[in-house]
Amino acid sequence: MTQPESGSAPHLLLATCDYPEHVPRDRWEPYARQQRELGLRFVRIAEFAWSRMEPQPEQYDWTWLDEAIAAYAAEGLGVVLCTPTATPPAWLIRAHPEILPFDEQGRVREFGSRRHYDFASPVYRQHSQRITRAMAERYGQHPAVVGWQTDNEFACHDTGRSYGGASAAAFPGWLERKYGTLDALNGAWGNVFWSMEYTDWAQIRPPNLTVTELNPSHVVDFYRFASDMVAEFQAEQVAILRELSPGRFVTHNFMIFEKGFDHYAVAKGLDFVTWDNYPTGMLEFFAPPGFDGHKVTYARTGHPDLIGFNHDLYRGMLRGSVERGAWEVGKDVFESSPPNPPPTPHDPGFWVMEQQCGQVNWAPHNPLPADGAVQLWTAQAWAHGADVVSYFRWRAATMAQEVMHSGLLRHDETPDRGSAEVGALVDAGLNRFPLGPVPARVALLHDYDSLWFYDQQKHSASLNYWAQVMAYYSALRSLGVDVDVISADADLTGYALVVAPAITLVDTDRAARWTAAVHRGVHLLCGPRTAFRTPGGETWAEGQFGPLTALVGAKLGQYDSMRPGLSQGIRDAQGQLFEAQYWAESYRLSAPDAGENNAAEALYHYAGGPLDGQAAVIRRTAGQGEVTVIGAHGPDLIRTVLEDVLAGLNVPTTRLPDGVRFSRRAGQTLVQNWLPTPVEWRGKTLAPVSFEIVGLTESVQGEQ
Repeated sequence: MTQPESGSAPHLLLATCDYPEHVPRDRWEPYARQQRELGLRFVRIAEFAWSRMEPQPEQYDWTWLDEAIAAYAAEGLGVVLCTPTATPPAWLIRAHPEILPFDEQGRVREFGSRRHYDFASPVYRQHSQRITRAMAERYGQHPAVVGWQTDNEFACHDTGRSYGGASAAAFPGWLERKYGTLDALNGAWGNVFWSMEYTDWAQIRPPNLTVTELNPSHVVDFYRFASDMVAEFQAEQVAILRELSPGRFVTHNFMIFEKGFDHYAVAKGLDFVTWDNYPTGMLEFFAPPGFDGHKVTYARTGHPDLIGFNHDLYRGMLRGSVERGAWEVGKDVFESSPPNPPPTPHDPGFWVMEQQCGQVNWAPHNPLPADGAVQLWTAQAWAHGADVVSYFRWRAATMAQEVMHSGLLRHDETPDRGSAEVGALVDAGLNRFPLGPVPARVALLHDYDSLWFYDQQKHSASLNYWAQVMAYYSALRSLGVDVDVISADADLTGYALVVAPAITLVDTDRAARWTAAVHRGVHLLCGPRTAFRTPGGETWAEGQFGPLTALVGAKLGQYDSMRPGLSQGIRDAQGQLFEAQYWAESYRLSAPDAGENNAAEALYHYAGGPLDGQAAVIRRTAGQGEVTVIGAHGPDLIRTVLEDVLAGLNVPTTRLPDGVRFSRRAGQTLVQNWLPTPVEWRGKTLAPVSFEIVGLTESVQGEQ
């Protein structure tokens, strides 16, 4: 296979996840050579290898890992080494069973798979730091080690929260530090309701196994506590790696639509983030409500918007937080690497640490990907800001839980279909994928507190937080618009449109930041349930929109949760009719405050049904900007309103056919067809499951 030329402009690089401990010793050098020949530049190892590193307490065996790293180094591969704390070994668990977590049903989660620990366990924290220090002391300045991954997939398999043991013991103390007094806690949680008031901190338990509904304020504070435990756990490892492995990056591989902790808080202190992209399993297992109708059409590719949202989420995870680019972190390491070192990256970006390259094994259905899907996934990752794509895994596992999962090599070591696609991608030239910015003029706001409150009281079996968010994200992508997904508290400077699809929690500080941004010229577009709750989980005493009421110029009228089969008509000023499903809320317009000249206006009204005649979509001008609120859940309505707003902001749009998506990066446009059939569009044929790269002026902007 051809190799990227040394000294060429920075471009996408490729990698793999390998498991030398899973194969005979005589395979290590041949595998490393084959990885280099395929065009791979990095290899991630050792995330599940604790029992081989430390087979007995404080009796380390580094020989095998020394030799494995040496094999990769001899071929010029950069090694990403992992702390192995996702899999504490049997000797540790049997000596300290208090490490084990409890599930929501109060049952101990036993040894025998992975992620079997409680983040709050002080005993496990000590052992986590000890094995991290031992690894960093031995390999922290190894010339082939370019970076570190902490642990593996925090909260996967619902392991972000433990409902007993160490977490149950630590939770009351966390609450006491937060609230100071029981009166403050009882007031914040509304514990007078159903006589839930506490008179001693020791009376408080994790929120599970109650007779009927849990108190959402209790639940979300427990989620915040558990998230803090994840953040503390990782910060302890990061501090050790910074101390003993200077000049190497530190990252973590986050998960698909994971809601087990606040990712913004946990990502702090990392050089960049990575995530694990399994498109077909994502559609089958993780897709929110609203995607069932796509599961056959996109069975062999995954849905582009589900994948794209996660790319954009992790690209924006550290927005404004990273002082040095990810590529700068390993610069000194590469300069002293063995012969034929991998090129140094240059721009901050995220990685896909695990990219599906064949069938997965863990979803309800696990179809083979379509021909071309691996290349399409790789190109899409680049176009959404990935600097490195790492394929999981090198050789398909021949043992234990993942024998049905694919690799770049089959069980018999022959190259599988994914390997052929990667090789062809490299042969065609990775310099087609230059590094550079994603030119998004639209931001979509995300918030974990809002996710937790929304999903704790969905009020609809047909909607959840992710479903509402994805309705807006998909609408934007169907219009050919690039999107930054950022924290609801991020700096909004530079965006023309800021979309807040489901930010149900808006405190006074957040409201002040949003209001200031609108007055500076931003157009803020909000979805249903915006600013419905206080930080403690109550509704605002003055009603929705709480501290945003003056900006919005309206208050909530009524809300209607509709079962499948019910709908609510909506009519615009020209008489065009739209339909809302699952959720509709109406608004009462208010007179402007003194000194304000602009009242809110209703752009769309409900037509028929219990909300007939009431305002469904409202808009108000404030300062140099505007705020729009959409009260109904309806894909056509959402897309039409967004299209109108974007036109007013001079952000180009184009209505794309089903399955076709645009993504822009570094002056290039990636045109993608995700369907298993050709698409005829604007005088050209887009082949099934394919992409092409064209210059911005050559394609999209000229066509819009």
